[in-house]
Amino acid sequence: MVRRFEDARILMYSHDTFGLGHLRRCRTIAHALVEDYSGLQILIISGATIAGAFDYRARVDFVKIPSVIKLRNGEYTSLDRHIELHETLKMRQSIIRSTAETFKPDIFIVDKEPMGLRGEVEDTLTYLKTHGTKLVLGLREIMDAPHLLEVEWKRRDTMRKIEQFYDAIWVYGPPDFYDPLVGLEVPAAVRERMNFVGFLQRSVPHDGLPDHRPEGDYILVTTGGGGDGAELIHDVIHAYQQDPELTHNALVVLGPYMPAKQRNKLIKKGGRIPFIKIIEFDNRMEELIAGARGVVSMGGYNTYCEILSFDKPALIVPRLEPREEQLIRARRASDLGLVEMLLPDEAEDPLRFAAALKALPGRAPPSRAANGLRLEGLVHISELVGSWLDHRSKEHLSIVKQTS
Repeated sequence: MVRRFEDARILMYSHDTFGLGHLRRCRTIAHALVEDYSGLQILIISGATIAGAFDYRARVDFVKIPSVIKLRNGEYTSLDRHIELHETLKMRQSIIRSTAETFKPDIFIVDKEPMGLRGEVEDTLTYLKTHGTKLVLGLREIMDAPHLLEVEWKRRDTMRKIEQFYDAIWVYGPPDFYDPLVGLEVPAAVRERMNFVGFLQRSVPHDGLPDHRPEGDYILVTTGGGGDGAELIHDVIHAYQQDPELTHNALVVLGPYMPAKQRNKLIKKGGRIPFIKIIEFDNRMEELIAGARGVVSMGGYNTYCEILSFDKPALIVPRLEPREEQLIRARRASDLGLVEMLLPDEAEDPLRFAAALKALPGRAPPSRAANGLRLEGLVHISELVGSWLDHRSKEHLSIVKQTS
């Protein structure tokens, strides 16, 4: 039964500098919450250049802030090269703060970056805390290798600020899969606020729009946003070129952030292979994964959740830098028997990669291994939000009674 909360509001922040992961995660949570609670309005602040390319359900909208892109070396630059980075960050900070002041959210959910890109949400957190907004930090189940995360967070004094500002910390994975803060000195107060909600289950939307799935059997090759996915696609094409027995139909999704030069080169090379179809982007990846015989990916958070949700055999070739997140996830999932993993240098061997691709559709789906397959995140988040909004409604009713 759908419950109703009058004029309840949630603001979400997604910094989005390199891929689509943060926005897609926020959008998934937002859609689940408005489905459970009528009257609830959700606004997502996003820096994704293609935030408007996705469909949003009624009562979910987004505010686009100027885009900043993350380079391969981990540094940032403005998408518009004519504007200095510090000016772009100033504009972003101002838009975030004014949006919060105007929208007046009951709950503010920050995705992954505790203080935002270069600290851009700290001012807004300070403002909202004084106005009674519930402040939530949402963390991937894996952030990075502990030694890398520790250096980054110590430099920015992040742990102290998490303790200072946040009322709750949601970890988007089960506790027995991985702890995102493992190896760090975590204050007891921060540990107490951590809630391992579980992986975020995905589903195919039933909205009457045409199905995006191609006809017939296919394996899906996806690199997420695609900004660093050219090597994986190149290795897939190379495997098809070198092994004439590799005849599975492959649907390759390059991703919207793949540089044009690399994209054009791969489209040209892949076009010579009859078993490969290449598209640049699809805003309904859930449908493509649901229809696939198997999935080849770099193992980002969202794709991993989709692999589990639709129970698909998967071959993961993780990115190794600038973060080790994908490598850690792939190793852990491989150890649990949920996926097969090849390191990038192993995937560069065309015959080895071809053998793994040929075997992929016949691999056991993740459900056979069972461990780590709990996908309860959206349910648990909905329960937490419902409890907070209930409390808010009772407080509001009490104030009305006292003043009447």
